[in-house]
Amino acid sequence: MSEREKRPLLFLDVDGPLLPFGDGPQREPSGTATDSHLTRLDPRVGPRLAALPCELVWATTWEEAANTDIAPRLGLPPLTVVHWPEPSDAHEREDRWYGLHWKTRTLAAWADGRPFVWVDDEITDADRDWVSTHHPTPTLLHRIASSRGLTDEDFAVLDQWLQAT
Repeated sequence: MSEREKRPLLFLDVDGPLLPFGDGPQREPSGTATDSHLTRLDPRVGPRLAALPCELVWATTWEEAANTDIAPRLGLPPLTVVHWPEPSDAHEREDRWYGLHWKTRTLAAWADGRPFVWVDDEITDADRDWVSTHHPTPTLLHRIASSRGLTDEDFAVLDQWLQAT
């Protein structure tokens, strides 16, 4: 296993963690932010993310657009992107029953046994419970308040967990 493959993954959502928004009508569907919405990006976040001891991976419905519209504004290089599979009816029913986020199963499979952090504004205890049962290595599912995005406190939690893993 290469050194890169030994590093934990950090799955990064865009809407909420990087593009904060309130709960009101200004919330836009994923991937449709206008340039005025992109001004919410804090360019100081990019170097802080890049300094974390992990491999950054886009885990967002922005998919490849995260590399063209988000990464350059944050000073990040193009990142690997999780491409979302078509949901299966069986998994969809089971995930709804357990209250799982639609990304949960895919991210655990994508990690393929590597430790990972998932940063998103929609993570629940059901997601944490499912991942702890179905993923063989350490994980941190870290929920970000969508109204504020990533903060100093969030970076402290991420860095501490990654340093200990």
